[in-house]
Amino acid sequence: MIGVVGSGDTEKSHDPLAMEVGSLIARNGAIVVCGGLSGIMEAASRGAVQEGGYTIGILPGSDKYDANPHITFPIPTGLGVARNVLIVKSADALVALPGGPGTLSEIALALNIGKPVVDLGGWKIEGTLAATTADEAVLMALSLCENTGKQGR
Repeated sequence: MIGVVGSGDTEKSHDPLAMEVGSLIARNGAIVVCGGLSGIMEAASRGAVQEGGYTIGILPGSDKYDANPHITFPIPTGLGVARNVLIVKSADALVALPGGPGTLSEIALALNIGKPVVDLGGWKIEGTLAATTADEAVLMALSLCENTGKQGR
């Protein structure tokens, strides 16, 4: 499972990149795990589903119907932003796109527990691995899963 983290804003400038990331994850037989709401989460989920892939949305609220329409498996938590821990723990690696404090918290949580983070959002945080394209980011994330023996679990 590859976590896709990024802005929940509905501003669409990053949608094509997020859709490509989701699509590539699905094409490579992995599952997208995200926060399940709008913005980058929705775009990545849309890309994955259009390729016949699966998506898991770990929702901040208690209603599974709050998930975006491209979430295959919604998981309502009632935890608010604390659900970010569950996103990070569920993923074998993260691809971080542009975002705000919530995305930054997911990156920090991942680095603190030793999960690999591929930076596709210009974060430039020590410990992340920089990618310049969606293809490069997804291939790096999948390779990191293979290197830790976690791909396909």
